[in-house]
Amino acid sequence: MIDIGQLLLAEYEQIKQEQRARIGFRDNLIYATLGVMAAVIGSTLARGGHLEMLLLLPPLSVVLGWTYLVNDEKISAVGRYIRDDLSPRLAELTSVQTDVFGWESAHRRDARRGSRKRFQLTVDLMTFCGAPLAALAVYWLLGPIPWPLMVISLAETAMVIVLAVQVVRYAELGR
Repeated sequence: MIDIGQLLLAEYEQIKQEQRARIGFRDNLIYATLGVMAAVIGSTLARGGHLEMLLLLPPLSVVLGWTYLVNDEKISAVGRYIRDDLSPRLAELTSVQTDVFGWESAHRRDARRGSRKRFQLTVDLMTFCGAPLAALAVYWLLGPIPWPLMVISLAETAMVIVLAVQVVRYAELGR
């Protein structure tokens, strides 16, 4: 027969496995985004004068950025669940007075955590929001702007701004 402690440890292993998989996927989204940027910019330059191709970058960046953000939030949610729910339940079962999974809390007390979180926020905003806004600015300054493409570019600007707001909201700077 399996006891509750064994079940909680098995649950811990499963959610840590999910967290590790999400971390790998999330981190690869940065590389995918850089690859998309290179492809769009390279295609734009190769076609000489077709700056409207830059309008591909904002929706691609928003999709990849949103996927990055959702995975990052789920990674944090797993950590919160372990710290706030699973660890106390296991500690209660074992009568342990300290954090059962100490690392889940210890790494959050690092004195440089705040500066790392602010730097990561800057990188996320530059990658997923700054680059597409720069592409839009180049298009507006140098490209032909027929009204349908202007409407599209304005809608894309709104999408990027919404993503930027969400990235800032989920940054956990105060925690």
